[in-house]
Amino acid sequence: MQAALVDGILESLRIGVGFLWTAAWAIIMGLTITSLVQVYVSKDRMAQVLGEGNLSGLTKATVFGAASSGCSFGAVAIGKGLFKKGAHTVNFLAFMFASTNLIVELGLMILILLGWEFLVAELLGGLILIAVMALLVHLTLPENLFEEVREELNQRDHEHGVAEDPTCGMEGKNEYSLTTDGGETLKFCSKGCMETYQQKIASSGGWRDELLSWGGWYKVGNQYRKEWSMIWKDVIAGFLISGFVIVFVPQWVWNTLFLQGDSLVVSAENAIMGVTIAVLSFVGSMGNVPFAVALWGGGISFAGVIAFVYADLITVPVLNVYRKYYGWKVMLYILGIFFVTMAFTGFLMEELFNILGIVPNLAGGETATEQTYFEINYTFYLNIIAFGLSGFLLYVYRRGLGAPGQYRDPVCGMRTDEEGPTVTHNGETYYFCSQACRQTFEKKPGKFTDQKLEYQDHSHNH
Repeated sequence: MQAALVDGILESLRIGVGFLWTAAWAIIMGLTITSLVQVYVSKDRMAQVLGEGNLSGLTKATVFGAASSGCSFGAVAIGKGLFKKGAHTVNFLAFMFASTNLIVELGLMILILLGWEFLVAELLGGLILIAVMALLVHLTLPENLFEEVREELNQRDHEHGVAEDPTCGMEGKNEYSLTTDGGETLKFCSKGCMETYQQKIASSGGWRDELLSWGGWYKVGNQYRKEWSMIWKDVIAGFLISGFVIVFVPQWVWNTLFLQGDSLVVSAENAIMGVTIAVLSFVGSMGNVPFAVALWGGGISFAGVIAFVYADLITVPVLNVYRKYYGWKVMLYILGIFFVTMAFTGFLMEELFNILGIVPNLAGGETATEQTYFEINYTFYLNIIAFGLSGFLLYVYRRGLGAPGQYRDPVCGMRTDEEGPTVTHNGETYYFCSQACRQTFEKKPGKFTDQKLEYQDHSHNH
């Protein structure tokens, strides 16, 4: 008995770590692309353009969300900031849906672990989720309640001195603050975000110039680190839990929870149960994809599995965040709207895919226990490349954050010291992080010297 238990644990770890190894390159590549988009796609006017509850605002919310972070908690925090600044209720909810269902890294992981059919269902379903949610909100929205909550939220945050990080929209902290020449105090969530902001206002170069400099890549490295810091616990938990679920949960449990058959009632019950399990699983973000593999291996229907994947915005920990931000009434309203939307869309995807004849055949592939995960194949080489990229981004982040001296490269805003390349212009010496930045400056020095801004740094970690 004890030997069987040990064997089961080892097999669970083999499957969980094997899943992680299989998807590692996709997660890293996806987060790199997300970081590039986050750094170089301006979102300064996001809240302003999301203020209207029309089709244009909904479309922009979807696009902004898809270009945003994939962390459930990050999406909720940014959504709160948008809501506070006047974004329409439909639009800030659509933003959260898009930022957890239409992002690159999630799509790549679904493709690798579940197959192209689930990827199509995720992308098409993500758009249908937003459309169904928007319709339900327009039909049921208690306007006065949300306006009152918005006012209370702004007043409470003002009384408690809560300020949003101008770099990422998360809650700022007193220990990471600086004061502008105009006397405005800005608060940041981390030293990395404060450094990124300082780079931005100290530089005037375009994105092409920055991608040829250490400073530009520092911004990407800093964003990449932040993306990982938000999701790594969910990702690791999801992969490990999936291994244990596959090995230790007997088939009769799945047969009890999920009806079997081909009827509409079975499809609807599976979709509702898929969302219910997601709410109770405590696994959000991308961590629910490997968990979905365990459900699929247990014989759960297509509707149940894809509805489960949709539902990372209503897990118990995320619901508790809604409660803290908006109160019980709004939390229950969001839960109701999201639950119905996710279950209905999962049901709709299965019926649509049945009509098209593209519901994947579960019996056609290897089970998780039959698969060999660690081989010298394309996954091995892609992971080597991805780990190298991850190491490079970590290196430039550490190099940027710890760079000696207080000089800032006028092209990219990177910190640098007296040992780097220099140029004297109009009697003033400018210091650069690289030859590329120096050459860019020499072509049009006036472009960078005319827009020079100085800030007084009040960080305790300066």
